[in-house]
Amino acid sequence: MYICTLMNFRINWEALGIGASIACAIHCAVVPLFISTLPLFGVNMVHNMAIEVLLLGSAFLIGFATLRTGYKKHTRTLPIVLFSAGMLLFTVNQFIIFPYSSFVFVIPAAALVVAAHIFNHRFIREAGACAVDGACDDNHQH
Repeated sequence: MYICTLMNFRINWEALGIGASIACAIHCAVVPLFISTLPLFGVNMVHNMAIEVLLLGSAFLIGFATLRTGYKKHTRTLPIVLFSAGMLLFTVNQFIIFPYSSFVFVIPAAALVVAAHIFNHRFIREAGACAVDGACDDNHQH
């Protein structure tokens, strides 16, 4: 799904959304691993809320824009619901901290966000096939 801009430059919003989600998931997985080594490098803060908000906000905006564009083609809400649930879990993880909270919130959140993009991609392909051959039944046009 490409959107044209100046000078015929194209942005693949689906790939950008997936990339932002992966970057967020890597950040959330790697930071806890290195948290114990941060004092060795002179970093004394455990969480940098500005970076967390920036990453969550960017991932949400890019991901939602991607899924909204897909929704216009296939009109199914499942990807948006899955994505929103995943982003909610990522946000809850920032405020509820207990041992293994990252595993309880981050892993399901990443799975939901990735599933949202996979479903969105599949639904777009199905909608494209419907538009080309006109052979879709009512079940594919929600």
